[in-house]
Amino acid sequence: MFPLSKDIEILNGKLKVSAADVLTHVYPLLTADRKTKIERVAAGRCFDISVVLESIYDRGNISAVMRTAEGLGFSSFHVIETFEKFKNANRVTQGADKWVETKKWKSTSDFIKFAKSNGIRICVTSLNAAKPIHEVDFTKPLALVLGNEKDGVSQEILEAADERVIIPMPGFVQSFNISVAGALCLYQIYQDRLKRLGKVEDVTPEQVEILKAHYALRTLDSAEDILKSKLT
Repeated sequence: MFPLSKDIEILNGKLKVSAADVLTHVYPLLTADRKTKIERVAAGRCFDISVVLESIYDRGNISAVMRTAEGLGFSSFHVIETFEKFKNANRVTQGADKWVETKKWKSTSDFIKFAKSNGIRICVTSLNAAKPIHEVDFTKPLALVLGNEKDGVSQEILEAADERVIIPMPGFVQSFNISVAGALCLYQIYQDRLKRLGKVEDVTPEQVEILKAHYALRTLDSAEDILKSKLT
């Protein structure tokens, strides 16, 4: 589900501009290398696959999964925050948080309502599941849910899930660290879409232009001031 609009609010909501405005007045100011990279990244984005982290305690794990998602082109990121306190992270996103579209939820039920109302299947990882993740078709809109470090996903989202999957583990250990589990799942999804669709991305040409505008704004620190001077 593509979350961005061609209408963009800047200056803390004081001015509304269009993606076309950004591409006209800001984009040409970027270096050739930066424009090439933005165009490549924007054209390779996937929004049909959402990454959902439920009740993660260690912010370092959130950062690690976010980096993997962004690196593989998955740009829809959801964080269900049911903890009042978090463990501070030693790891950082390496800028990944700037390039993914993150939505925070205060309850699992709110996210479930959002997913169901938008036709997004819910796929949870669970040690009690019998279906290996490689048997799932990831070509349709789907939310991959990873649970917290101690208990995994909640019973609430487990009951709401359309798919319950497990990462095959033929070794002695019983579980992977959340960041490792996220990386393994996302790479499997990447490969599955590539195999079934011949591509991972799902953005339309219009959405690519919108992404280019948003990425240009996030790249150039003076972008908002430039737009203000040009459009007011």
